[in-house]
Amino acid sequence: MHRFVASGLGVGLIPRSLWGSDAGAGTVGSLLAAAVAWGTADLGVWLQIALAVVAVGASMWSATPFAADGSDPGWIVIDEEAGALIALIGLTGWPFVLAWVVFRVADITKRFPGVAAAERLHGALGITGDDVVAGFYGLAAGWLLSAAL
Repeated sequence: MHRFVASGLGVGLIPRSLWGSDAGAGTVGSLLAAAVAWGTADLGVWLQIALAVVAVGASMWSATPFAADGSDPGWIVIDEEAGALIALIGLTGWPFVLAWVVFRVADITKRFPGVAAAERLHGALGITGDDVVAGFYGLAAGWLLSAAL
């Protein structure tokens, strides 16, 4: 069960089965989360917040057995899904797109303040933490653009 949840309901295993590598698994997982966020946009911000909180909790729970040795296997994508769900709360249109892009850039490059530090945390907290921080960067960018429009 841990592996199924950690792989984002199996989504994180798709790249390895298609091209023999985990490369891009995080992006695939965050695209699933984007579809969920888009599909729930009309159902209210509180539902989206609840989904993000559940995803963060699921990430912490499911990644724990795989983080014991300090590793962060590429197929674990529930953390990217959680970060993307945070980034996209209450957004649609171009702010939604910007938030997702900023989230992915922050997560991939680790150059935004706090992202790399969060990743260095021990165990599942480190696996999940960098995506949560990156998600808040995406959320801020999306909401700033919404305010400007």
